[in-house]
Amino acid sequence: MARRFAIINQEGKTVFQTEAFESAKVTERLALPDGTMLMLCDNATMQSLREELAEAKNANEAKEEFLSNMSHDIRTPMNAIIGMTALAKKHIDEKTRVMDALNKIDIASSHLLGLINDILDMSRINSGKMKIAEEQFSLSDLLHDTLTIIRPQIVKKNHTFTFSVGDVPEEVLCGDPMRIKQIYVNIISNAIKYTNDGGKIEVTVTEEPEKDGCTLCLSCADNGIGMSPDFLDRIFNPFERVSSSTISRVEGTGLGMSIVKKLIDAMGGTIRIESELGAGTTVTVRIPLRIVNLPLQTEALAGKRVLIIEADEEQQDIFRRYLSGSGVDHLIIKSSSEAIQALTDADYRQKAFHAVILGKKDEGFGFVFDTASYLSQSFPHLALILIGDYDWEEIEYRANRCGIRHFLPLPVFRKTLLNELNATLSSAKEEEQAFGSPDLSGRHILLVEDNIINREIALELLSMTNASVDTAENGQQAVEAYESAGEGYYDLILMDIQMPVMDGYAATHAIRSSKRSDSASIRIIAMTANTFAEDVARARDAGMDGHLAKPIDIPLLMQMLRQFV
Repeated sequence: MARRFAIINQEGKTVFQTEAFESAKVTERLALPDGTMLMLCDNATMQSLREELAEAKNANEAKEEFLSNMSHDIRTPMNAIIGMTALAKKHIDEKTRVMDALNKIDIASSHLLGLINDILDMSRINSGKMKIAEEQFSLSDLLHDTLTIIRPQIVKKNHTFTFSVGDVPEEVLCGDPMRIKQIYVNIISNAIKYTNDGGKIEVTVTEEPEKDGCTLCLSCADNGIGMSPDFLDRIFNPFERVSSSTISRVEGTGLGMSIVKKLIDAMGGTIRIESELGAGTTVTVRIPLRIVNLPLQTEALAGKRVLIIEADEEQQDIFRRYLSGSGVDHLIIKSSSEAIQALTDADYRQKAFHAVILGKKDEGFGFVFDTASYLSQSFPHLALILIGDYDWEEIEYRANRCGIRHFLPLPVFRKTLLNELNATLSSAKEEEQAFGSPDLSGRHILLVEDNIINREIALELLSMTNASVDTAENGQQAVEAYESAGEGYYDLILMDIQMPVMDGYAATHAIRSSKRSDSASIRIIAMTANTFAEDVARARDAGMDGHLAKPIDIPLLMQMLRQFV
């Protein structure tokens, strides 16, 4: 059983206390001149007291330095916010200067928020209120978000940044993605901050299979300023920093690594830091996680052809490895010009591609959206999939305008890629079924069109349905063709409106007024350049069942044929 020994002042308040074992004995009690009561213990207890007193003293000194640093670090962004706000007000009519001030306010505000978040996180952890979530998440999305957050810092310091993914068999995991991302961002951000401009940072992510899950491993190596062995021993202590921010010009709470360590401990993981002063640092984090077995969907892939535009040879090898054995016939080329040539040649040989994957490292047109826009206009049947390290929310509108409907963030993994391809090609197949040519074999259609070119176009489109098509050049011929055919012979009449002899409205009225049994049931669709709302209403009032505007929307024509025939 333990007993507590304390130094008590004259007011009866405990100044310092420690816990010792029962075997420890109080040998003497001394009343100091200032009224403090000192309890003297055996040697072991006294040594314990001295160590705890030294730790408390160091902790107090660290807190004092922390408060001093915080005073400087918080004032720095606050001064920027206040100063830039005043500057913006002074030059309110100068858009460029105001925008510059607002951008700097945004940067300073984000930095200030980071400082406050660190303090609140530490408070939450110490109070025991922090909970580790257990939820399903995509590793690809987590890593993509991490890279999106830290990339501006890398660009600003002109670092050479390498991010690689090793063996990652499990792509959907169960854990706390927000906290894992917080750990990763903190570690990589430290590498960026403590590496001089133009430095080198290498990040590698791998997985190690375990009995009931896997261990997610991240390694971050830099050639920065490094750490001394003395500081390395204290790096996880709260309020510790390599040096004062006024010296290193690296601002922060000094809580980051302490928070990281506590989060990793709470997840049952480990962190190892190897560093040499002046020679850089390597941080390795291992976090055990449960896996979620993501089913592999490949039903729509068999026999499909996919073109991949990717200039980066390492990424090319990844695509080859991922698509091997998937049933997808794929071709990888380096540039947009090669892609256009390959697509044109494939269409000519009647072996068209079904989808195009647009890698970020695209040559030829240069910018991926120019390529996508050209492909969507020249090859409208293609499904376009963008793979890159973009922030999708920022580019989604422009991407959609260019014909891109599908996006996969880097790094992309095999199951994710195949499942996305399967879903894309499945939706393309459903769209083809919904808007493709229906089989109208054995059906009869009467096409009424006075313009010879329009008539030829419509005949060509209708030939894809295998229907039997008769033609009439005006409304009078249409009525005669209808009356001369047997009842129920025609399944549909496509009726132009503006024609000589008899227009489409009059022809429709004559057919509807016929005493034949099919006069009310036969489907008649207006096919006209008159597209205003009143034209649609007039066609309906004349007894027509539908309205198809010229120039003809082919998917809509096929949809109407399916609906009415």
